[in-house]
Amino acid sequence: MHFLLAATTVTLLHFSDYHSHALPFYTDQGERGGIARAIGYLEQQKRAGALVFSGGDMINKGAPAWSDQYQCAEWPWFNGIVSAMAFGNHEPDYGREAFERCRKQLKYPVLSANTPGFKPYVVLKTKGVRIGVFALAGRDFEKLNVGRALARPGRAEARLTFGDPVEAARSVVATLRDKERVDAVVLIGHQSVEDDYALARTVPGIDLIFGSHSHLERHLTQIPDTKTAFVSPGQYLTNISRLELTIDEGRVQHVRGGLIPVEGSLPVNTKIEKRVADMQRDLERARPELFKPIGRLETAMSTETVAQRALAAMREAAKADVAVSTKSSFRGALPAGTLTLESLRAAMPYDNELVVCTMTEAQLRGILDDAYVTPFDPQPRYRVATTDYLASVAYKLSSCEQTGLRVREELRKRL
Repeated sequence: MHFLLAATTVTLLHFSDYHSHALPFYTDQGERGGIARAIGYLEQQKRAGALVFSGGDMINKGAPAWSDQYQCAEWPWFNGIVSAMAFGNHEPDYGREAFERCRKQLKYPVLSANTPGFKPYVVLKTKGVRIGVFALAGRDFEKLNVGRALARPGRAEARLTFGDPVEAARSVVATLRDKERVDAVVLIGHQSVEDDYALARTVPGIDLIFGSHSHLERHLTQIPDTKTAFVSPGQYLTNISRLELTIDEGRVQHVRGGLIPVEGSLPVNTKIEKRVADMQRDLERARPELFKPIGRLETAMSTETVAQRALAAMREAAKADVAVSTKSSFRGALPAGTLTLESLRAAMPYDNELVVCTMTEAQLRGILDDAYVTPFDPQPRYRVATTDYLASVAYKLSSCEQTGLRVREELRKRL
């Protein structure tokens, strides 16, 4: 066992769920994000000795259009900045060959402790201390067909499998503590916030969890009944988590820090800024239909307002008693002014089909914790307008019928 002669402070930064949002975008808090700003700030912090991590989900097939046009073009932009990246459920959106091509461009490892073919962890040495960093594939990776997406062409038996994340975490933490003799253990992604909290209570020895996958903005806190700190930066480079760990006698004694908004006050990498501008112009020439005006909003719409307008459109189009959709289907706000199809796709990135399911009140109430819903009065059974994702993936509902309608298109017509 090794001991430090004096307390040491190590700075860690983390972003997650970038989803190919290269340009700044509108949020309820004003303009945020932009990869040129993020890289400018991260470079500055890296030069000062910080360790930087990505929580995964760096791409998103279908929307934004940038992702389909350029896929993983930005991944190598983080070479020399990022120390490790978590394997996210969207990384294989374009198939195994595309993913492997992307991974070969990286000078930093992609981690997943419960996924064969990935390094489970890395040990990083800085300022005389050893930081053990690992990642996990969440329990929903199988449900999301991530393994199938990464199957080798023509070889269904070669699809990826995902082990139990709790058992994987228990094994990795034991290895990092007992064999690698690290001074701190850090989880960088990629599972839901509920699973992160449950993991901290089940597997002692994790000093810090950087939240990911749930797209939540959570300030630094200590997970109740544990010694594990937790912080989550949200999505799309809206924020970057920046924490300082004070380490003494081989243990983390204190964690402080919080979220850094990615906004105009941050330093900008001008080379990346120019590259992004050029690529965006090329994208708009290639896909002009996405950037033409389709309407005008007199006032801005928050993410929740977008959701409620979409639900009302769903219920009306399906002639249903109630409409319900997962909160994860709605990912952004809409600014006042000109509305384009691409800005609508940014707020609703998934092209879900509208389906109608027959449900009892108990069934309906059983899915409301993670969903938006229109008002409804108690009655024995309901015709429920919902998305094909909620019906067939999230909850596997029966007694559902297709409508042939698309949720985003129904909202577009009404806007």
